[in-house]
Amino acid sequence: MQSNLLLTLFLMGLGAGVITSQNYEQKSIAVTVYNANLGVIKDVRSISIPEGKSQISITDVAQQIDPTSVHINLDGEVIEQNYQYDLVSLDKILKKYIDKEIQLIGEKDEFIEGTLLSNYGGQVVLRKKDGGLIMLPNVSKFRFNVNSLPEGLITKPTLVWLVNSNSSGKQDVEISYQTKGMNWHAEYVAVLNEDDTKLDLNAWVSVENNSGTTYKNAKLKLVAGDVNLVKARDRYRDAEQFMSVRAKTAQPQFQEKEFFEYHIYNLQRPTTLANNETKQISLFEGTGISAVKKYFYRSGGYYGYGGNKKGKVAVIVEFKNKKSNGLGVPMPKGKIRMFKSDGETLEFIGEDLIDHTPRNEQVKLKLGDAFDILAEEKQTEHKKITDKVFEESYEITITNRKKEDVTVEVERWLGYNWEILKSSLPYEKKDVSRIVFQVPVKENDKTKLTFKVRYVY
Repeated sequence: MQSNLLLTLFLMGLGAGVITSQNYEQKSIAVTVYNANLGVIKDVRSISIPEGKSQISITDVAQQIDPTSVHINLDGEVIEQNYQYDLVSLDKILKKYIDKEIQLIGEKDEFIEGTLLSNYGGQVVLRKKDGGLIMLPNVSKFRFNVNSLPEGLITKPTLVWLVNSNSSGKQDVEISYQTKGMNWHAEYVAVLNEDDTKLDLNAWVSVENNSGTTYKNAKLKLVAGDVNLVKARDRYRDAEQFMSVRAKTAQPQFQEKEFFEYHIYNLQRPTTLANNETKQISLFEGTGISAVKKYFYRSGGYYGYGGNKKGKVAVIVEFKNKKSNGLGVPMPKGKIRMFKSDGETLEFIGEDLIDHTPRNEQVKLKLGDAFDILAEEKQTEHKKITDKVFEESYEITITNRKKEDVTVEVERWLGYNWEILKSSLPYEKKDVSRIVFQVPVKENDKTKLTFKVRYVY
């Protein structure tokens, strides 16, 4: 049915068959958000419940609620629990009015009345009282009148409990459930100093609420860590970021503590999480963090004997997440955006993602590729010694067109069962399959790295 149809309801029997929501005083609400499209809601309400059997209905719950996770705690027992989610829509109402009388009103007060026989793709078939048929191929200019809301349709998702209370009167009832559509992730803004040796870091959290309801004055907790979920859930979508570089941020508003195998952050004030809203809150900040800028080239890949391979030299900034270095806090996974002043304004110089990073661990960020540093490599020799022994020689040339000397870290993947026979520069064995060279290059000059490897298969 066309989305621009206007449905006019005569409310004569609107309450028939529909559970009317009760107005309960909300005592408190707590929202815990995970990095996994998951929120846990704990809602305490003061409800007047008669002794014995009665029905409780709550309408303002999340539309993406997991009904199997709902739990209610009260002075009594829960006999039955239902989640009703057949929401009102034009299509659903008209489907329930098949073989019933409806009225159509045109733009010039044209009035058509009859029994609805078919409603499909914006086309309607009515049977008149005399038995004739009215077929309307396009009803976009009509309004529909029906006598009442069909039984079973509701305006909001509703939780309904049949309970047996031990006493009569008001009592605090706790309702808890899980919902999809909630997520949070960290966003970091870093400012690098003039000589690339120190940086300031501001951490923010972006909390996304697309669960289908608003949580007013909620106690907010964020859980950082990879929680195992039996059913795969959708990854959070990247919300449009509205965070800018700030010279000075507000004081951190979260209190962090270890929780099971995760870290939990408690917001020290109530906050409202509106539906379809992304909220940003300051997490922590660090100043004067010692950092190191490095040039990195990963060597390897097939390029054939005598062939050349050109590659990019990455620009890396590293720093230690230690208290003595101005940090020493758990860093939730998220994006770090790096800025630096060009002498007039702060300019964006790159960004990278980090995973959950504990205290005292190294943070390594790739910001981009160096413009003035080039790498070229080739295999210069391949010799078969025996059926199981081969020797290969390689040459890697680093060209530096900058106005200063640089050192490029060259990492080479060799595989297994290898031995370096000779090398023009010292190397460090990083693990069973990789070695690392530190290649110094003078300004506006080149350095040629050569090495020979023996493989035993």
